[in-house]
Amino acid sequence: MYSRLQIQTLKSWFFKQKVLVLIGARQVGKSTMLNNMLQNMGQQYVVLNGEESHIKKLFEEPSVEKLKQIVGDNKIVLIDEAQQIANIGLCLKLLIDNIKDVQFIASGSSALEIADQITEPLTGRHFVFHLYPLSIAEVYNNNKILQFTEKLPWHLVYGMYPDVLNNANNAKKYLKSIANQYLYKDILAWKDIRKPDLLNKLLQLLAHQIGSEVSINELAVQLKVKAETVDSYIDLLEKAFVIFRLKSYVTNERKEVTKKRKIYFYDVGIRNAIIDNFSPLELRGDVGALWENFAVMEIIKANEYKERDCAYYFWRTLQQQEVDFIQKEENHITAYEMKWGKKGKITKAFTNAYPDADTAIINPDNLYELVVSIGKEI
Repeated sequence: MYSRLQIQTLKSWFFKQKVLVLIGARQVGKSTMLNNMLQNMGQQYVVLNGEESHIKKLFEEPSVEKLKQIVGDNKIVLIDEAQQIANIGLCLKLLIDNIKDVQFIASGSSALEIADQITEPLTGRHFVFHLYPLSIAEVYNNNKILQFTEKLPWHLVYGMYPDVLNNANNAKKYLKSIANQYLYKDILAWKDIRKPDLLNKLLQLLAHQIGSEVSINELAVQLKVKAETVDSYIDLLEKAFVIFRLKSYVTNERKEVTKKRKIYFYDVGIRNAIIDNFSPLELRGDVGALWENFAVMEIIKANEYKERDCAYYFWRTLQQQEVDFIQKEENHITAYEMKWGKKGKITKAFTNAYPDADTAIINPDNLYELVVSIGKEI
């Protein structure tokens, strides 16, 4: 059992007349974390699983009186897999508007149905939180930097999913199970995807391009489909928390790339499972890309759990000068270069264009220190 950093963030927003919505990929530990948190709060609570048919029926034809009966004397109500309940957004709106001093929590395994069913009815009535695969700050807490350094090569191959870490001796089997049985469940159900083979082929192409700029048109040509189809499939993969795209950071359209996107996976272990490559680092040619993806995700996790409102980009000029990762917080930007080796520098083209930006080279020697210090006063 790992202590999840998102617990403290969630608890700080309890009983403020807001529905707390927790989203994240399947198998990242949402239900485990929420149940563990509620068991230790000392408040009467109930957990309703939206995948169970009798729970779905409870919310059919909702009325305020019927919903009050469901809540009963509980002070906390957790609706797990909330997107499986028809009209869940309307039900939560009735609950939050008519039942005071009760904390309502909704969790879901993707943003697909959650986005449509909850966001609009709950406008102004909810906060959304994201749970990712485990972070190095959670696995190697209390200054376990030596253990992290020792295990880093393993994580670049097998990633950070809880079940994978808890079953390290069978990591490959667990990863392939997650990738094959859970990864596509929401996507295939959501849009009635009729070409799962196309989805697989697209994912494999994207897996070979992590950290690189991706051309929708080139992917469409390779897959022999329309660019619009590729773009819609990538959008679904993003909403299911399999991949995410970075836009380019642009303030000078005459000199900087404006339209391309970079692709990363939420977990490098899932990426490796998709291409069925679990070779050790010394036998791989993609170590730099894996390190970049891994380091980017650890920074994003740390910012999320410290409630830092950041936007993320990459930067490149038309002359091919580039920076891997740009973090923007309010009006301040930080530029990161991810280097598996210890040497590296930020291109002068960037520092000349943005002299007020902070810059850093992130390598295996300093990533741990960076992510555990995020959000602390230095």
